[in-house]
Amino acid sequence: MAKTIFEELGGRYERQGDYLIPCLTVPAEEEQPIGTWGQRHLDYLKQYRKVTYTHLLTSGRLNAYLADIDKQAQERFERLIEGMKQAQGITNA
Repeated sequence: MAKTIFEELGGRYERQGDYLIPCLTVPAEEEQPIGTWGQRHLDYLKQYRKVTYTHLLTSGRLNAYLADIDKQAQERFERLIEGMKQAQGITNA
């Protein structure tokens, strides 16, 4: 029997009863801590951007993406707070 394109690309099948099911796995990704902003963005993706969420999840880049979003949002939050302190004349002393 000729190989399928899936098999030619390195995929394999597993027999489940009378059916051959492709063995699919999500690529492993490095676990990174995700803070409040990353969790909020995850909720947003799940609710309003399901295709983007699924793509990031299945490509193994979701955790890295959320960690980056969290870092960017935290930096922006800190800049906003610093700007508000300066506008109000608040010092750390």
